[in-house]
Amino acid sequence: MEGEPTRVMMGVNESTIKGYPHASISSRGAFEWTLQKIVRSNTSGFKLLFLHIQVPDEDGFDDMDSIYASPDDFKSLKQKDKARGIHLLECFVNRCHEIGVQCEAWIKRGDPKEVICHEVKRVRPDLLVVGSRGLGPFQRVFVGTVSEFCVKHAECPVITIKRSADEAPQDPVDD
Repeated sequence: MEGEPTRVMMGVNESTIKGYPHASISSRGAFEWTLQKIVRSNTSGFKLLFLHIQVPDEDGFDDMDSIYASPDDFKSLKQKDKARGIHLLECFVNRCHEIGVQCEAWIKRGDPKEVICHEVKRVRPDLLVVGSRGLGPFQRVFVGTVSEFCVKHAECPVITIKRSADEAPQDPVDD
């Protein structure tokens, strides 16, 4: 419809190097690229939709021994995860508010590639922008790649933004 802003969804995650609340190199790069190359000065013409996916630990606990877990431990972990996710999203939302771009942000749990594609189907954005670590074929076999999966399965156009070579950490798996 005419007059409605173009809705750009972005999957964002935390840094594996710095941890919460720092955004990953790829997420920050994709966000900055979107602002510079798509939004530009047309801040009222776009609405950015930030999705952060928290990946549950295999046994549901981060560094806690699940043998000694109580129901209160689960509540505490869920509250801590939620707070960490909100802090991560806060940096993107605050930047949007500073420059006058409409935005929404939410948190889901699960496998990032599956959740992103599910949310694309549910929310129906005009475009999906995801960061890419630029892993080689050998690393992709072991680590997998969310961006490639989204390009193949998301039900909207997808732009993948590689991080710049000068931002790449020593181990490309890090972000």
